[in-house]
Amino acid sequence: MAHYELPKRRRIFLMRHGDVTYFDDSGRAIDPESVPLNERGRAEASAAGREFAAQKVRFDRVIVSGLPRTVETAQRVLDATGQKIDIETWPEWQEIRGGRLANLTAADIERAFLSVFDGVVPEETQFLGGETIGQLLDRALPALERLRADRLWDTVLLVLHGGVNRALLSHAITAGGRAFFGHLSQATGCINALDAGDTPGDWIVHAINHSPPSPLHIEVRNTTMELLYAQFVRYKAGDMN
Repeated sequence: MAHYELPKRRRIFLMRHGDVTYFDDSGRAIDPESVPLNERGRAEASAAGREFAAQKVRFDRVIVSGLPRTVETAQRVLDATGQKIDIETWPEWQEIRGGRLANLTAADIERAFLSVFDGVVPEETQFLGGETIGQLLDRALPALERLRADRLWDTVLLVLHGGVNRALLSHAITAGGRAFFGHLSQATGCINALDAGDTPGDWIVHAINHSPPSPLHIEVRNTTMELLYAQFVRYKAGDMN
């Protein structure tokens, strides 16, 4: 038989940032550009770091979107693994951007929260009246290709956001295609494991939405957007009192 050489692939660990609180105790919205991790989010980030440490994972690079919740998550992972790596910021991977909810009707707001990530989402779909899925793909996918074009790393940690992660995971699942599977759950602090080969379509998805504090997601049966909408409704009810 002819000699067979196993393909060589590199590992991308893709995390979502730890949990944050988007509304304060009075029901007021907190700026999503500056919101830090809450107590649960800090515990999730450290738990992920301990899991990487237990598996003796060493990162060559660590890249975040630059929003504070991603930076804090990455730093807590590094602290738990005992690694000192300069954290890189790639703003192309900031979360999909919503618009001004004040410009939407009540029905449009409900639909924007509860239907935007249904199934295979068309590219023209807007996120909360703002950026479209197509616009998210336009900035997120070229950055991923740029990362793959750099041959100087073997294992990289990306700490990003729920919507961005869905875009990158959908790309890998479709072997380099352009799609957005909105029903892919991304718990706060979760870990995804992807392998990238030398050709654009060479992707292997090993793990999706692994949550170290609760691997079986026993207590979670709602989507992130459903939970956010419930918070938003409470916030608006408080505004009317």
